[in-house]
Amino acid sequence: MLDANLKAQLGSYLQRISQPVEIVAALDDTKASADLQALLADVAAASPLIKVSEVNGAAASLRTPSFSVNRPGGTNGPRFAGLPMGHEFTSLVLALLQVGGYPPKVEQALLDQVRALDVDLDFEIYISLSCHNCPDVVQALNLMAVQNPRIKATMIDGSLFQDEINERQIMAVPTIFLNGTHFGQGRMSLEEIIAKVDTGGAAREAEKISAKAPFDVLIVGGGPAGAAAAVYAARKGIRTGIASERFGGQVMDTMGIENFISIKETEGPRFVLALEEHVREYDVDIMNLQRAAGLVAGDGLVEVKLESGASLKARTVIIATGARWRNINVPGEQEYRNKGVAYCPHCDGPLYKGKRVAVIGGGNSGVEAAIDLAGIVRHVTLIEFDTQLRADAVLQRKLASLPNVTVIVHAQTTAVTGDGQKVNGLSYKDRTTGEDKQVGLEGVFVQIGLVPNTDWLKGTVELSRHGEIIVDAKGHTSIPGVFAAGDATTVPFKQIIIAAGDGAKAALGAFDYLIRSAVPEAKTAAVKAPEPALA
Repeated sequence: MLDANLKAQLGSYLQRISQPVEIVAALDDTKASADLQALLADVAAASPLIKVSEVNGAAASLRTPSFSVNRPGGTNGPRFAGLPMGHEFTSLVLALLQVGGYPPKVEQALLDQVRALDVDLDFEIYISLSCHNCPDVVQALNLMAVQNPRIKATMIDGSLFQDEINERQIMAVPTIFLNGTHFGQGRMSLEEIIAKVDTGGAAREAEKISAKAPFDVLIVGGGPAGAAAAVYAARKGIRTGIASERFGGQVMDTMGIENFISIKETEGPRFVLALEEHVREYDVDIMNLQRAAGLVAGDGLVEVKLESGASLKARTVIIATGARWRNINVPGEQEYRNKGVAYCPHCDGPLYKGKRVAVIGGGNSGVEAAIDLAGIVRHVTLIEFDTQLRADAVLQRKLASLPNVTVIVHAQTTAVTGDGQKVNGLSYKDRTTGEDKQVGLEGVFVQIGLVPNTDWLKGTVELSRHGEIIVDAKGHTSIPGVFAAGDATTVPFKQIIIAAGDGAKAALGAFDYLIRSAVPEAKTAAVKAPEPALA
């Protein structure tokens, strides 16, 4: 199942396990089960501490094909329903390592919080193997299952278990069910999951945050701009903190990165991991899962109020809250979000295999999405408001070569329609004739650009008509001591490399502000005429 190179890598990783691991597989006579059987044979051959046994899936009331990774005598370890290849191969390797005694790279406080959960939690995570956000969720829940025997976690490949996808009306991945009830959708970190199940944890964390002493520099946002600002500030030896709703920000939802100079090719989650590792090399206080709610300046300190009820104070603040996907703001968009309306073709595309979908937007992201989806779905309709597509010529040529793509230009999307449960069509107006038209389909992917995350700043710092923070050449805003960087600002060209440079510039601007305001201006002494010399 695995090629020679992958077998060698697996063998190298599995040298780190120190305890026996038992894999129990539920198989049947399908090709998928045969493929899983071959994979598990390769896994067992990679380490003498790993043993594989099989059970009749139907008799054991288990999904087939599936398998669990257990300590000796156990059967409730992390379970994989399907073949964990693609992005999920790493999830399998980590499960083997952790069950085999290799310690996870997680803060001890989080591990203690997981072990202290005194409740039965049975998680089911529906994924697609092409989803780059899904492994984060699978790995977090697998870790929880390894650490606490009252927690179960099952990864389910949605393309293999289509009956469950249809029955539970899952239209986006990852989708998480807890004890049979919908728990969450989209990427979730270990901290986010624990915060949702440990109901008293958020209040305890808010109390801890509010007790912190004022920072010299407080960065709000943990994307490339925020991370770069933190590194540059910390290197100056000043007290630095980051309050971030989600470390990595929008980059976590980016599939391919090929234009960050010195890194020829990488993926968003991998890039974010490198960002966080770099920041943690310095003395930076990282406060995750903290969404900013307000800004108050005065008395030499700037206060940032958080939605958790906590507040932080600092001598200077750098706002790096980035941007989010822009909505089309038509009837049906919110009603059918994750029920046919999606924003990530890489993640959710496989769920629409053989179906009809639309892509809204004719820029690079829209055309790239249409090209990607055309290889999976039955038909793609791309709708562009302007009279022509705005994507790069090479992308437009590729799109034109695809037989299952229809391009409609000079069209205004007016509604997403559905049957109350899921999307069944899209309405648009032909801007040339004024005629209203309808397209029957099962999915709508919105790709029309970004909107800055600055709603919480209205009435405080000066914003442009587009809601961007207005900054000067050093990143200074309209409020003394408050700086801003990245996609939330008026700086043109919203690119990762530009945001990172912008964050560094804002940190240097903040440091310059601090050293110039640290010492009160000296009073000018009166100049006295010299006394006349005595004869």
